[in-house]
Amino acid sequence: MKRLITLFWSALFAMTAASQAGADPIDPENTLFLDLEAGRVVIELLPEVAPQHVERIKTLARQGFYDGIIFHRVIDDFMAQTGDPTGTGRGGSSLPDLPAEFSALPFERGTLGMARTQDPNSANSQFFINFVRTPHLDRQYTVWGRVVDGMQYVDGLARGQPPRSPDSIVSLRVAADVQD
Repeated sequence: MKRLITLFWSALFAMTAASQAGADPIDPENTLFLDLEAGRVVIELLPEVAPQHVERIKTLARQGFYDGIIFHRVIDDFMAQTGDPTGTGRGGSSLPDLPAEFSALPFERGTLGMARTQDPNSANSQFFINFVRTPHLDRQYTVWGRVVDGMQYVDGLARGQPPRSPDSIVSLRVAADVQD
């Protein structure tokens, strides 16, 4: 019996090591660290899908634009939205709006998309993180990233439009720029 238990743990260790060795290494230039009070959310950027939107998010992150901005719209079974310095859902950065970069990528749990007005070419700085699959957004909004770790911290955001006590972004940084 002892030998069987030892064999089980050895096999489990070997499988874990193999899966970690086969995992894709992160590309620091195309990874974001979204720090919330509750913990860090790691976001993989998708420059091959939405190059202009990824560049915009990285530019604003490098300027510290997102630091301290609240999640002004957090809806159960839908998404959490942020990126408006006014906290009203009507604001944006001083940079020009972006043309749509719609793709065939579906909006799944953990997908990040750009918020916009009725004009498909009006995305600027606001973005959202999906809690669930939202097929009605497919090919209507630009997908630019996905959460690869820390989704539990997004799940814990205060709900509301706006929340009574909104959570805010502590910092949003490009991983290549972070020394920790």
